[in-house]
Amino acid sequence: MVAALTPRRAGETKVDSGAVLALLEFLASSGVEGVVLMGTTGEFTNFDVDERRRLIEQAVRNSRVPVIACVAHSTLDGALLLARAAVGAGAAALLIMPPHFFRYRQPEVKEYLLRFAAELKGAAPIYLYNIPFFTNELAAETAIELLSTGLFAGIKDSSGRWENFVKLRAARQRCGFRLLIGNDVLFTPARSAGADGVISGCACAIPELLVALDEAIARGDAERRERLDAHLHEFIAWVDSFPAPMAIREALSVRGLAAGPHAVPLSPEEQRRLAQFRTWFAEWLPQVLTKCRNA
Repeated sequence: MVAALTPRRAGETKVDSGAVLALLEFLASSGVEGVVLMGTTGEFTNFDVDERRRLIEQAVRNSRVPVIACVAHSTLDGALLLARAAVGAGAAALLIMPPHFFRYRQPEVKEYLLRFAAELKGAAPIYLYNIPFFTNELAAETAIELLSTGLFAGIKDSSGRWENFVKLRAARQRCGFRLLIGNDVLFTPARSAGADGVISGCACAIPELLVALDEAIARGDAERRERLDAHLHEFIAWVDSFPAPMAIREALSVRGLAAGPHAVPLSPEEQRRLAQFRTWFAEWLPQVLTKCRNA
Protein backbone atom coordinates (compact mmCIF):
# COMPACT_ATOMS: atom_id res chain seq x y z
CA MET A 1 0.00 0.00 0.00
CA VAL A 2 1.11 3.54 -0.71
CA ALA A 3 1.59 6.41 1.70
CA ALA A 4 0.51 9.09 -0.75
CA LEU A 5 1.74 12.65 -1.11
CA THR A 6 -0.85 15.43 -1.02
CA PRO A 7 -0.49 17.77 -4.01
CA ARG A 8 -1.00 21.37 -2.92
CA ARG A 9 -1.97 24.45 -4.87
CA ALA A 10 0.81 27.03 -5.22
CA GLY A 11 0.46 29.93 -2.84
CA GLU A 12 -2.28 28.23 -0.81
CA THR A 13 -2.85 25.65 1.90
CA LYS A 14 -5.48 23.96 -0.28
CA VAL A 15 -5.35 20.53 -1.87
CA ASP A 16 -4.97 20.42 -5.66
CA SER A 17 -7.97 18.20 -6.40
CA GLY A 18 -7.12 17.57 -10.04
CA ALA A 19 -3.59 16.52 -9.15
CA VAL A 20 -4.94 14.18 -6.45
CA LEU A 21 -7.15 12.39 -8.96
CA ALA A 22 -4.24 11.99 -11.39
CA LEU A 23 -2.03 10.62 -8.62
CA LEU A 24 -4.68 8.15 -7.48
CA GLU A 25 -5.09 6.86 -11.03
CA PHE A 26 -1.31 6.56 -11.48
CA LEU A 27 -0.99 4.54 -8.28
CA ALA A 28 -3.95 2.27 -8.99
CA SER A 29 -2.70 1.53 -12.50
CA SER A 30 0.67 0.54 -11.05
CA GLY A 31 -0.81 -2.41 -9.21
CA VAL A 32 -0.82 -1.22 -5.59
CA GLU A 33 -3.41 -2.67 -3.21
CA GLY A 34 -4.42 0.48 -1.39
CA VAL A 35 -3.65 4.13 -0.69
CA VAL A 36 -3.16 5.89 2.64
CA LEU A 37 -4.00 9.58 2.56
CA MET A 38 -3.05 12.42 4.91
CA GLY A 39 -0.29 10.51 6.66
CA THR A 40 3.23 11.76 7.21
CA THR A 41 4.14 11.61 3.51
CA GLY A 42 0.81 13.36 2.93
CA GLU A 43 1.95 16.26 5.18
CA PHE A 44 -1.33 16.34 7.08
CA THR A 45 -0.07 19.10 9.39
CA ASN A 46 -0.11 21.52 6.45
CA PHE A 47 -3.90 21.30 6.00
CA ASP A 48 -6.85 22.21 8.17
CA VAL A 49 -9.53 19.73 9.23
CA ASP A 50 -12.05 20.74 6.57
CA GLU A 51 -9.50 20.37 3.78
CA ARG A 52 -8.51 16.94 5.08
CA ARG A 53 -12.15 15.85 5.17
CA ARG A 54 -12.74 17.03 1.60
CA LEU A 55 -9.70 15.14 0.34
CA ILE A 56 -10.78 11.85 1.93
CA GLU A 57 -14.32 12.21 0.59
CA GLN A 58 -13.05 12.96 -2.93
CA ALA A 59 -10.54 10.13 -2.85
CA VAL A 60 -13.02 7.50 -1.66
CA ARG A 61 -15.39 8.47 -4.47
CA ASN A 62 -12.74 8.27 -7.16
CA SER A 63 -10.07 5.77 -6.15
CA ARG A 64 -10.02 2.34 -7.81
CA VAL A 65 -8.25 0.87 -4.77
CA PRO A 66 -9.24 1.03 -1.08
CA VAL A 67 -8.48 4.27 0.74
CA ILE A 68 -7.18 4.29 4.30
CA ALA A 69 -7.54 7.65 6.03
CA CYS A 70 -4.91 8.87 8.45
CA VAL A 71 -6.85 10.86 11.04
CA ALA A 72 -3.91 11.94 13.21
CA HIS A 73 -4.50 15.10 15.19
CA SER A 74 -3.00 16.87 18.19
CA THR A 75 -6.33 16.54 20.04
CA LEU A 76 -8.65 13.59 20.60
CA ASP A 77 -11.65 15.64 19.48
CA GLY A 78 -9.94 16.53 16.20
CA ALA A 79 -9.00 12.92 15.52
CA LEU A 80 -12.57 11.77 16.19
CA LEU A 81 -14.04 14.46 13.94
CA LEU A 82 -11.78 13.33 11.10
CA ALA A 83 -12.44 9.66 11.81
CA ARG A 84 -16.22 10.02 11.73
CA ALA A 85 -16.02 11.96 8.49
CA ALA A 86 -13.79 9.28 6.95
CA VAL A 87 -16.12 6.50 8.08
CA GLY A 88 -19.08 8.40 6.65
CA ALA A 89 -17.27 8.78 3.33
CA GLY A 90 -16.59 5.04 3.15
CA ALA A 91 -12.88 4.83 3.96
CA ALA A 92 -11.68 1.23 4.19
CA ALA A 93 -9.85 1.81 7.48
CA LEU A 94 -8.42 4.46 9.78
CA LEU A 95 -4.81 5.13 10.74
CA ILE A 96 -4.17 6.85 14.08
CA MET A 97 -0.86 7.97 15.60
CA PRO A 98 -0.26 9.31 19.12
CA PRO A 99 -0.95 13.03 19.53
CA HIS A 100 1.79 15.11 17.94
CA PHE A 101 3.85 18.19 18.87
CA PHE A 102 3.60 18.18 22.69
CA ARG A 103 5.32 15.33 24.54
CA TYR A 104 3.24 12.80 26.47
CA ARG A 105 4.13 9.75 28.53
CA GLN A 106 3.11 6.26 27.44
CA PRO A 107 0.11 6.09 29.85
CA GLU A 108 -1.36 9.21 28.19
CA VAL A 109 -0.61 7.87 24.71
CA LYS A 110 -2.36 4.63 25.64
CA GLU A 111 -5.38 6.44 27.09
CA TYR A 112 -5.68 8.68 24.01
CA LEU A 113 -5.78 5.66 21.69
CA LEU A 114 -8.12 3.63 23.88
CA ARG A 115 -10.54 6.53 24.08
CA PHE A 116 -10.34 6.97 20.32
CA ALA A 117 -11.30 3.34 19.73
CA ALA A 118 -14.02 3.37 22.37
CA GLU A 119 -15.68 6.44 20.89
CA LEU A 120 -15.80 4.90 17.41
CA LYS A 121 -17.36 1.66 18.66
CA GLY A 122 -16.06 -0.52 15.81
CA ALA A 123 -17.28 1.77 13.01
CA ALA A 124 -14.19 0.95 10.92
CA PRO A 125 -10.95 -1.04 11.27
CA ILE A 126 -8.37 1.02 13.18
CA TYR A 127 -4.62 0.72 12.63
CA LEU A 128 -2.14 2.11 15.11
CA TYR A 129 0.66 4.21 13.62
CA ASN A 130 4.07 4.46 15.24
CA ILE A 131 6.41 7.05 13.71
CA PRO A 132 8.66 8.40 16.48
CA PHE A 133 10.66 10.58 14.06
CA PHE A 134 7.78 13.08 13.98
CA THR A 135 5.57 12.54 17.01
CA ASN A 136 5.32 10.82 20.38
CA GLU A 137 6.60 7.29 20.23
CA LEU A 138 4.20 4.37 20.54
CA ALA A 139 6.46 1.94 22.39
CA ALA A 140 6.25 -1.67 21.27
CA GLU A 141 5.06 -2.71 24.71
CA THR A 142 2.28 -0.10 24.68
CA ALA A 143 1.28 -1.10 21.16
CA ILE A 144 1.08 -4.76 22.17
CA GLU A 145 -1.14 -3.89 25.15
CA LEU A 146 -3.46 -1.96 22.84
CA LEU A 147 -3.50 -4.63 20.15
CA SER A 148 -4.30 -7.32 22.72
CA THR A 149 -7.61 -5.56 23.49
CA GLY A 150 -9.03 -6.51 20.10
CA LEU A 151 -10.02 -2.89 19.47
CA PHE A 152 -7.39 -2.40 16.77
CA ALA A 153 -7.00 -4.23 13.46
CA GLY A 154 -3.23 -3.86 13.32
CA ILE A 155 -0.29 -1.52 13.34
CA LYS A 156 1.89 0.38 10.91
CA ASP A 157 5.31 0.51 12.54
CA SER A 158 7.50 3.17 10.95
CA SER A 159 10.17 3.14 13.64
CA GLY A 160 12.71 1.35 11.44
CA ARG A 161 13.73 -0.73 14.46
CA TRP A 162 14.12 -4.43 13.86
CA GLU A 163 13.60 -5.18 17.55
CA ASN A 164 10.14 -3.61 17.34
CA PHE A 165 9.25 -5.85 14.44
CA VAL A 166 10.41 -8.95 16.34
CA LYS A 167 8.33 -8.03 19.41
CA LEU A 168 5.24 -7.24 17.35
CA ARG A 169 5.57 -10.42 15.29
CA ALA A 170 5.69 -12.51 18.46
CA ALA A 171 2.62 -10.71 19.84
CA ARG A 172 0.74 -11.26 16.57
CA GLN A 173 1.08 -15.01 17.06
CA ARG A 174 -0.68 -14.68 20.41
CA CYS A 175 -3.51 -12.25 19.70
CA GLY A 176 -3.75 -11.85 15.93
CA PHE A 177 -3.54 -8.54 14.07
CA ARG A 178 -2.08 -7.19 10.82
CA LEU A 179 1.57 -6.16 11.08
CA LEU A 180 2.49 -3.56 8.48
CA ILE A 181 5.93 -2.05 7.91
CA GLY A 182 6.03 1.72 7.46
CA ASN A 183 9.75 2.24 7.01
CA ASP A 184 10.99 1.16 3.58
CA VAL A 185 14.46 0.38 4.94
CA LEU A 186 13.02 -2.69 6.69
CA PHE A 187 10.48 -3.69 4.08
CA THR A 188 12.39 -6.54 2.43
CA PRO A 189 13.74 -8.26 5.57
CA ALA A 190 10.49 -7.78 7.49
CA ARG A 191 8.24 -8.92 4.64
CA SER A 192 10.50 -11.93 4.12
CA ALA A 193 10.21 -12.67 7.86
CA GLY A 194 6.42 -12.55 7.93
CA ALA A 195 5.19 -8.94 7.91
CA ASP A 196 1.72 -8.73 6.41
CA GLY A 197 2.59 -5.85 4.11
CA VAL A 198 3.93 -2.34 3.80
CA ILE A 199 2.58 1.18 3.71
CA SER A 200 5.35 2.75 1.67
CA GLY A 201 6.20 6.39 1.09
CA CYS A 202 8.70 5.44 -1.61
CA ALA A 203 5.89 3.63 -3.43
CA CYS A 204 4.25 6.99 -4.07
CA ALA A 205 7.06 7.80 -6.49
CA ILE A 206 8.09 4.30 -7.63
CA PRO A 207 5.11 1.99 -7.06
CA GLU A 208 6.29 -0.40 -9.76
CA LEU A 209 9.46 -1.19 -7.82
CA LEU A 210 7.65 -1.94 -4.55
CA VAL A 211 5.03 -4.07 -6.32
CA ALA A 212 7.72 -6.07 -8.16
CA LEU A 213 9.75 -6.47 -4.97
CA ASP A 214 6.73 -7.69 -3.03
CA GLU A 215 5.99 -10.23 -5.75
CA ALA A 216 9.60 -11.47 -5.70
CA ILE A 217 9.40 -11.94 -1.93
CA ALA A 218 6.09 -13.82 -2.22
CA ARG A 219 7.56 -16.15 -4.88
CA GLY A 220 10.72 -16.79 -2.89
CA ASP A 221 12.86 -15.47 -5.76
CA ALA A 222 15.91 -14.52 -3.69
CA GLU A 223 18.06 -13.27 -6.56
CA ARG A 224 15.37 -10.94 -7.92
CA ARG A 225 14.46 -9.83 -4.41
CA GLU A 226 18.04 -8.80 -3.61
CA ARG A 227 18.49 -7.02 -6.93
CA LEU A 228 15.27 -5.00 -6.55
CA ASP A 229 15.92 -4.29 -2.88
CA ALA A 230 19.31 -2.83 -3.82
CA HIS A 231 17.55 -0.41 -6.18
CA LEU A 232 15.07 0.50 -3.44
CA HIS A 233 17.94 1.38 -1.11
CA GLU A 234 19.53 3.53 -3.82
CA PHE A 235 16.33 5.56 -3.88
CA ILE A 236 16.00 5.61 -0.08
CA ALA A 237 19.52 7.06 0.24
CA TRP A 238 18.42 10.08 -1.78
CA VAL A 239 15.04 10.38 -0.01
CA ASP A 240 16.65 10.35 3.42
CA SER A 241 19.12 13.07 2.46
CA PHE A 242 16.29 15.62 2.17
CA PRO A 243 13.50 16.68 4.54
CA ALA A 244 10.50 14.37 4.07
CA PRO A 245 8.86 14.18 1.57
CA MET A 246 10.86 16.52 -0.65
CA ALA A 247 12.44 13.88 -2.88
CA ILE A 248 9.09 12.11 -3.37
CA ARG A 249 7.59 15.35 -4.67
CA GLU A 250 10.52 15.91 -7.03
CA ALA A 251 10.36 12.34 -8.33
CA LEU A 252 6.66 12.66 -9.09
CA SER A 253 7.38 15.87 -10.97
CA VAL A 254 10.02 14.08 -13.07
CA ARG A 255 7.36 11.47 -13.85
CA GLY A 256 5.04 14.17 -15.17
CA LEU A 257 2.67 14.33 -12.20
CA ALA A 258 1.75 17.63 -10.57
CA ALA A 259 2.84 17.47 -6.93
CA GLY A 260 2.73 21.13 -5.98
CA PRO A 261 5.32 23.28 -4.22
CA HIS A 262 7.51 22.31 -1.31
CA ALA A 263 6.33 23.38 2.13
CA VAL A 264 9.31 25.66 2.79
CA PRO A 265 11.61 27.79 0.59
CA LEU A 266 14.79 26.04 -0.48
CA SER A 267 18.30 27.39 -0.04
CA PRO A 268 20.49 27.67 -3.16
CA GLU A 269 22.51 24.67 -1.96
CA GLU A 270 19.36 22.56 -1.53
CA GLN A 271 18.11 23.60 -4.94
CA ARG A 272 21.39 22.42 -6.48
CA ARG A 273 21.16 19.08 -4.67
CA LEU A 274 17.57 18.61 -5.79
CA ALA A 275 18.61 19.32 -9.37
CA GLN A 276 21.25 16.60 -9.00
CA PHE A 277 18.61 14.23 -7.67
CA ARG A 278 16.25 14.98 -10.55
CA THR A 279 19.01 14.25 -13.08
CA TRP A 280 19.93 11.02 -11.29
CA PHE A 281 16.31 9.91 -10.99
CA ALA A 282 15.53 10.61 -14.66
CA GLU A 283 18.43 8.36 -15.67
CA TRP A 284 17.85 5.71 -13.00
CA LEU A 285 14.08 5.24 -13.40
CA PRO A 286 13.91 3.72 -16.92
CA GLN A 287 16.52 1.12 -16.02
CA VAL A 288 14.67 0.12 -12.87
CA LEU A 289 11.28 0.00 -14.59
CA THR A 290 12.74 -2.34 -17.19
CA LYS A 291 13.98 -4.65 -14.44
CA CYS A 292 10.57 -4.52 -12.74
CA ARG A 293 8.85 -5.64 -15.95
CA ASN A 294 11.32 -8.46 -16.59
CA ALA A 295 10.15 -11.23 -14.27
